[in-house]
Amino acid sequence: MSMKSKSLVSINDLSRDEMLRVLDLAEEFERNPSQPILQGEVVATLFFEPSTRTRLSFESAVNRLSGRVIGFSEASSSSVSKGESLKDTILTVANYSDLIVMRHPVEGSARYASEVSPVPIINAGDGANQHPTQTLLDLYSIRKTQGTLNDLKIVMVGDLKYGRTVHSLLMAISQFNASFVFIAPPELQMPQEYKLFLKESGLKFEEHTDLADNIVDADIVYMTRVQRERFSDPMEYEKVKNVYVLRNHMLANTKPNLKVMHPLPRVNEISIDVDDSSKAYYFTQALNGVYTRMAIMSLILGLK
Repeated sequence: MSMKSKSLVSINDLSRDEMLRVLDLAEEFERNPSQPILQGEVVATLFFEPSTRTRLSFESAVNRLSGRVIGFSEASSSSVSKGESLKDTILTVANYSDLIVMRHPVEGSARYASEVSPVPIINAGDGANQHPTQTLLDLYSIRKTQGTLNDLKIVMVGDLKYGRTVHSLLMAISQFNASFVFIAPPELQMPQEYKLFLKESGLKFEEHTDLADNIVDADIVYMTRVQRERFSDPMEYEKVKNVYVLRNHMLANTKPNLKVMHPLPRVNEISIDVDDSSKAYYFTQALNGVYTRMAIMSLILGLK
């Protein structure tokens, strides 16, 4: 079981054991974050779509391990703006780097890149499709706060239709006998294929449109932003953008172990009065991304 030299395009590329290996190594990096194991390695970060946390936490992870980072943070500052194809960009950048981290607005672009690239590709998000490193940092955060990944009740709230983070997390944590509650407006419900997958796996799920009443027995409440950039019709977006707002008083009767997670950036869906609650975990969750991405890169480069 080795992730060495393999691309990470979808969370489904990893076995349960490989996911746990990443989490165990991330734990080791959290205890000892500065190790010079990426010395002499060059990681390219190609962000064809804007990102703050994902890009900076990858770059932070490379720097903490003494590696070097090259790349661009928006397509307009690269030759893509001159009409260069994705294949040509990847083949060129592969000459300069040992590993490519890529975010792209088109679903399937990361899989395509992994097929043409001579160096491993890590998918940092392809459209509404997959975001596997986010899922691994989410699993790390869940295990760290709950002491286990098994038999948990996960409530997913907001944009369950286009939200790649909830799709990837559902696929991953379903391997640990989770049960799910989906809270979304009718326009943004969890796609049929995921519900079918849960039925076939014999896992329980419920669907609701109301937030406050359905989080009382949750272990994890996973909030998401309604993403303006995934809507073709701005009126549709305006209609649903503030449909759920989690406020501190709603946490009053919830379980003591409950943690509120969010892939960030948040807009209005978590009120700032939640930030002071001991149940708020989203900023630590973002920090966990650094350790998790250190682990992923070390395993793919065969350095651990």
